[in-house]
Amino acid sequence: MKRPIPIRMGGYGPATTSFSRGLKLIGDRLAAAFGDEVDVKYVWNIMDLGYRAEDILWLVEDGLLTLGYQSSSYLTDRVPELGIVDYPFVFQTTAQARAGMDGVLGQALARALEEKANYRILGWFENGFRHISNRLRPIRKPADMNAMRIRVLPSKVHERTFELLGAVPLRMDLTEAIAAIKASSLDAQENPFANTVTYGVHTFHRFHSVTNHFYISRPIFLHRGTFDGWPARLQQEMRAAVAAAVAFQRDLALREDEEARAAIAALGCELAELDASELSAFAAAVQPIYAEARELYPGELLKLLPRGM
Repeated sequence: MKRPIPIRMGGYGPATTSFSRGLKLIGDRLAAAFGDEVDVKYVWNIMDLGYRAEDILWLVEDGLLTLGYQSSSYLTDRVPELGIVDYPFVFQTTAQARAGMDGVLGQALARALEEKANYRILGWFENGFRHISNRLRPIRKPADMNAMRIRVLPSKVHERTFELLGAVPLRMDLTEAIAAIKASSLDAQENPFANTVTYGVHTFHRFHSVTNHFYISRPIFLHRGTFDGWPARLQQEMRAAVAAAVAFQRDLALREDEEARAAIAALGCELAELDASELSAFAAAVQPIYAEARELYPGELLKLLPRGM
């Protein structure tokens, strides 16, 4: 009897998150299409097994897992092209960001990823717009961030952005950041509200500001040798399943954002909705980074951004 094809999918959040539910949709579709020809299993949160969040990258690239996702910022040191979507205030709306990642911009970044890593990129989950939370004081203007120690993703662009805002950016894996927040050795962090609540940060941070400073996507990547070795029918079904999961996850993400805001408010935290003039002050403070971008990236790549740097 022919053995089923093993498919192992993993992430770094509880089974209830939109990302985990997206993986489950993929698995359910494959199981429905192929039955006992495939053997689908999940590792919802690799951090529960002692791994760091960033370990999902090598777990897939080395073939221990078949499929994973991770915020694109984690790959910018290795794939510099991904840095262009790390810039602050590049996208103004969710619809604009999705169109970019599903269009020519996302295709160019997927090609760059596949050229430099042992992946097949099949789509982009939405991590969404990010906001600042902290334990010290309300943030309504860049000066409020002066000398504030803030965790950032492993991205030079993110580091530079918060330097320009007057903060002290510290690159940390999620596991390190959560520990530092609990120990009060870290003042602030930035995340979509859903992440802030998922990892319990709102129980330590009283102050939250709606800044929308970055929009982050999470590539869905597969171990290239495994995917390329599959029968064409399974490859096609996986592509279709991922496309369906992306649409499903993005819809859930909007709901998660609303629920997370409510959870933050329910704990008595302060949620600052910045007005247009306040957001303009943040955008003005980071202006030097755009001139720096024009020195770092080819013009044809920058032209793919809606901001048109």
